[in-house]
Amino acid sequence: MDSQDAVPASPHGAAVEAEGFGVKGPRGWAFRDVGFRAEPGSLVAIEGPSGSGRTCLLLALTGRMKPTAGHAEVGGLRLPRKMAAVRRITALGHVPGVSELDPAFTVLEHLRERALLQRRYDGSVRALLRSPAQRTAAARERIEAALTASGLDLDALPKAERTSVRDLERLEALRLSVALALIGEPRLLAVDDTDLKLSDADRAEAWALMRSVAEAGTTVLAVCSEAPADALRITTSTKSTASTADSREEPADAEATADATAETAEEATEATEATEDDNTEEGAADALAETGRA
Repeated sequence: MDSQDAVPASPHGAAVEAEGFGVKGPRGWAFRDVGFRAEPGSLVAIEGPSGSGRTCLLLALTGRMKPTAGHAEVGGLRLPRKMAAVRRITALGHVPGVSELDPAFTVLEHLRERALLQRRYDGSVRALLRSPAQRTAAARERIEAALTASGLDLDALPKAERTSVRDLERLEALRLSVALALIGEPRLLAVDDTDLKLSDADRAEAWALMRSVAEAGTTVLAVCSEAPADALRITTSTKSTASTADSREEPADAEATADATAETAEEATEATEATEDDNTEEGAADALAETGRA
């Protein structure tokens, strides 16, 4: 068949769409009325001050926190009904309290652990039929590809691959967390605190990294205090008015955000009872456990 007649491949990244999306805890809204649409391979910046519900929105859009208002779709999978399916196509980079690096581990230990977890949860028949040598080679290829995509140069680290996480600079740790997430070849990558405690030069490099991942086809959701001009900018809000791309709302109550996160286990269990065709029997404890290997 002529190359010009070939059917184009579907985009790897996941389109994201939200309408009236919100999460509410017992003492108020973490965020509400978020609405936007992002095409596959987009760079989406969730912008705002700390305590404005940014992390809750990140977790809700990746199927790790049950929304209480509105709906969203990630890669054509509707939330909250398809939370488990959304978790399978998304991955978390750095998210405090959910998917953090172990400071006692070396870079190599983190990479090996993630590759082993990926092998364990890759349930395809093709993967199961591979020989041990083939599985090892495939894991090595995934690690190398993820390191290249994240821009993490192991030889430039103080002790190369045996450098402890506690000895990494902030930008190096960010690159490692992105590499670990990309080992699973997700359709959507979510990263919290993208620009936290970075110099201007490092902040520019961090956004260059996020941009390169998006340009390679993976949709990127990045929480930040200040979004770059070329990103789709989303602002969270506890107000009843819509919060959409490039909108400016007052920050949410920090306590409401904390409450919403704490309520994840109870709410996700309720979600499994409310859905009929997804058979999402996992509670939020399982959902949060999945974040390390999504």
